[in-house]
Amino acid sequence: MAVTLIVRVETIPYRLPLHGALAWGAHSRLSAAEHVLVRVHLADGTVGEAEAPPRPTIYGETVESIRAILAQLETGMRGLDVSDIAALEQVRGSVAQNLTARGALDMALWDARAKMQGKLLFDTLLGPQTRVRVSYILGISDPQTMLKEARRVVASGVRCLKVKVGRHHAHDLEVIAALRREFAKEGVQLYADSNETLTPELAPAALLAMREAGLTYVEEPLPVRQLHARQQLKASGLLPIVADDSCFTLGDLARELEFDTFDILNIKTARNGFSDGLAMLRRAQAAGKGVMIGSQASTGLGTLHAALLSTQSGVTEPCELSFVLKVQSDLLSAPIAFTDGWLDVAALRDHHIDEDKLEQARF
Repeated sequence: MAVTLIVRVETIPYRLPLHGALAWGAHSRLSAAEHVLVRVHLADGTVGEAEAPPRPTIYGETVESIRAILAQLETGMRGLDVSDIAALEQVRGSVAQNLTARGALDMALWDARAKMQGKLLFDTLLGPQTRVRVSYILGISDPQTMLKEARRVVASGVRCLKVKVGRHHAHDLEVIAALRREFAKEGVQLYADSNETLTPELAPAALLAMREAGLTYVEEPLPVRQLHARQQLKASGLLPIVADDSCFTLGDLARELEFDTFDILNIKTARNGFSDGLAMLRRAQAAGKGVMIGSQASTGLGTLHAALLSTQSGVTEPCELSFVLKVQSDLLSAPIAFTDGWLDVAALRDHHIDEDKLEQARF
C-alpha cells in the first residue's frame, strides 16, 4: 500500500432539529442533533469522514470539547501515514475519555484508508448479514405523544421499539400497555431502557412487571456503580439485561464479563468506532452474549456506520438504526428507508453527505 500522509483533521459543527424532543433517564432531554462532522484529509486529496455526537450528560463532551481535542490529536497525526495503524492508535490513545471524538476519528481513518484504495467502507466492512432488523428509540413523554410518535415510525417500517422508562413506573406500564394494544397485529417487539434509574430494592418487582407487560428485555436498570447489585439482578433471571452505560470501553466489557452482569451487549460505533466496536463484538460473541448495535441519536452518516457494524456475524438483536426518523431533515444524499422491520444495508452503498445540505446545517 502506498504511503499517504495525513495533512489535516477538519471539524464541522452542524445542527438538525428533531421531531419533538427526546427525553430519557432522570432529566436528559434533546431537541436537536448538534453534532460534529469529522473529516480526515490526506495528501492525495482523499477525505475520510464520520459523525461525532456530543452528549454532555453521558460522556461529558460538547461540540467545543470535541473540536478542541481533535485539534490536539491532529497535531500528533499530521504527517503520519494513514496506513500506519499502530502509530495512529498511539496518538488516538494519548488522551483518555473523549469517547465520541476518538470514535469518530477512528471511523474517519477507516473511511480514508478505504477511499485511498478506490473503495468504499461498504467494500471493506459490509458483513454477511446485509439485511438488519431495526429498532427505534421512543423517548419519555405523555402517553398520547408517545403513542402518536410510535404510530408514525411503525408506519415508516419499524417493528421494534426501545421505550425509555424510569421517571414514573405507573406511567411506564401505562404506555407499554397502550403500545401493546395498538401494535399487536403488526407484531411490534417492545423493550425498555431504564438508563440506570431503578434501585436494587425496587428493581426485581419492576422487572417482573415489565416481563408480565410483554417486554423482551431491559437496558441498564441499575446505576453502573452498583456492580454487585447488577450482578445479582442478572442472576435472578427475571428479564434479560442489556449492557450499555456499563460497557463504554473494552476495559469495561472485560469487567462486566467477569462479573456476568448482562445478557446482551449494546455496542455503539459513536463511542467505540470500528476498531474497538469490532473487538467488543468478538469478545461478547466468544462469551455467548447477544449483541445489538446502538445509536447515540445518530443522524444519517452515523447511521450508515452503525449499520455496517450491524451486518457482522454475532449481531443477534434489532439494532438502533432508525433514529433518522426522529430528525426533521438529514445531510445524506438520499433517505434511509425501512421495510417491515428491516433495513437493507447493502442498498445504502451510494448514500453520501450532500454538501449543500451540510452548508445549510452548519452553525
